[in-house]
Amino acid sequence: MNQTILQQVRAVYDDKTIRVYQAYSDAIADSALTHGTFVSPPFKMERMTWIKPSFLWMMYRAGWGFKDEGQKRILAIDITREGFEWALAHSCPSHSEPNMSHEEWKQLKSRSPVRVQWDPERNLLLQPLPYRAIQIGLSQEAVRLYTGEWIQRITDITPLAHKINSLVINQQMDEAQKLLPPEILLLGI
Repeated sequence: MNQTILQQVRAVYDDKTIRVYQAYSDAIADSALTHGTFVSPPFKMERMTWIKPSFLWMMYRAGWGFKDEGQKRILAIDITREGFEWALAHSCPSHSEPNMSHEEWKQLKSRSPVRVQWDPERNLLLQPLPYRAIQIGLSQEAVRLYTGEWIQRITDITPLAHKINSLVINQQMDEAQKLLPPEILLLGI
């Protein structure tokens, strides 16, 4: 019997790093590329920052880098596997469980510097797939660890995003598929 995994972490990864994606303005992207990490200013350390291992979910969120000024640059960020695993171990769901009181939810959130949210994964047409991809929201200590220790490399992949989008628009799906980052199932729930 083939059981469907409803929540999946698919990513480009190896034994040391895992790739996540974020979309930013030119100012934040240029600064991150120059410094090899996010620095304040222009990055705001006090805000929650969301990382996404799914390339196509990032394309959906940022409209292939054409959505708005604040998300026009797509960055691929290779972080340590240790950091990624730390984030998951110190996370709580972004929404309370049905049997949880408001006070319990408030306490859990205050103890958890990381939020996890599951959203429908996307295909090349950015249509939802029948399983969910993870988004990870980093705040407080997690942001400091992310920017200070976990980030190993930042690459501007906006040109790749635009190229794949152009192929999709021109209905060259096989060519577009070949350019997608090779994401492999890391974790299924």
